[in-house]
Amino acid sequence: MRHFAIVGSGPAGFYTAEALAKAYGDSARIDIIDKLPVPYGLIRFGVAPDHQSIKKVSGRYEKVAESENVRFVGNVAVGDAVSVEELRGLYDAVVMATGAPHDRKLGIPGEELAGVVGSAAFVGWYNGHPDFADLDPPLDAGHAVVIGAGNVALDVARILSKTRVEFEGSDIVGHALERLMGSSIETITILARRGPHQIAMTPKELGELGRLEEAAPDVDAADLPPAETDEALEDRGLAKSVGLLRQFAAEPQEKRKTVVFDFFARPLRIEGDGKAERVVVEETRVEGGKCVGTGKTYDVPSGLVVSCIGYSSPHIPGVPYDHAKGRYENDEGRIDEGFFAVGWARRGPTGTIGTNRPDGYDVASQIEEAMAVGSDGGKAGGEGLDSLLCERDVAATSFTDWRKIEAAEEAAARAGSPREKIVDPAEMLRILGH
Repeated sequence: MRHFAIVGSGPAGFYTAEALAKAYGDSARIDIIDKLPVPYGLIRFGVAPDHQSIKKVSGRYEKVAESENVRFVGNVAVGDAVSVEELRGLYDAVVMATGAPHDRKLGIPGEELAGVVGSAAFVGWYNGHPDFADLDPPLDAGHAVVIGAGNVALDVARILSKTRVEFEGSDIVGHALERLMGSSIETITILARRGPHQIAMTPKELGELGRLEEAAPDVDAADLPPAETDEALEDRGLAKSVGLLRQFAAEPQEKRKTVVFDFFARPLRIEGDGKAERVVVEETRVEGGKCVGTGKTYDVPSGLVVSCIGYSSPHIPGVPYDHAKGRYENDEGRIDEGFFAVGWARRGPTGTIGTNRPDGYDVASQIEEAMAVGSDGGKAGGEGLDSLLCERDVAATSFTDWRKIEAAEEAAARAGSPREKIVDPAEMLRILGH
């Protein structure tokens, strides 16, 4: 019997478990370990609450978790409740699938001011992540600035712009919904260091901004490159996105809220008296694909600044870290003998949810090559982990426990919502009788 541990229960973790389960069948036992009592990682806490269709992929993960040779082990923080070294001693292979849950720093003066938050924190707040339930973002100012040119920036701007009716059918947590409904923010400025041809915004997400009830996108036609240059774009998705920006510029809408696209704008510093009040921005230009400052500056008022510039994997003792890339040191997924990384922990925060499937299957193939299917590694596996957790009085949760938590969330849902997420792990454990 072979024993495998996967640290992290997001998409990368589940796809890896799926691949290993198919490869080894009854000759392996696979534990998916997560620090939270509930599974799904990015699907639960990262995907926008109004994008329920994307979250349906969790149905595939449910089938994996309910397989005979796969087990979910929640409420176990690797690096705290159990060390990486201990896991490597218990399992034939350990796969780090932690994702990249921490925000990258802006690296500019003033980012420590009150009112400046990272997207992991802000998205975690409205998605019900326990670590960010008490974030309390300032929504009483008239202006917000979102720094970044990707889909996360669009998610943040959209969430700040929606009406209560537009949140129907979503699973945004109640405390965030009520705060957003009382928000005074009427202008959201998206700062992009480069131009429209360099954005990482996909057409679907960008198009949603043009269909909001009380908010309208505002694009300065002067920021758009000559239309004929769009034909040279090899990425057709990008070409469609630029086409939408042209449409926004040509057909401006007058609505109560405005989402301003400020291209060629690099934040230099954030200023304010103990809290964010303005972002000082430098005008830029693109030369050879690189962002070059012009020396011209201006101020953008903002009581809330949300940085959407990327993420990094968590530092865990026993896992070598690549500080430059914000992920674990690895060679195509291999960290060391019997030790691997997958998903964002392997690649850095790039790609879509679906990108993690081939990534997970690739790492599973590497594990197969390293150890024979059907052989006995002689490791203690899950039984050894259970004994260790019992000795340390760690109340691990199972997938059956998750079903009970899920049922409680569904029972508490407001009208039109699929669930009301429980944000306190202690409350989750109380439901389970722990």
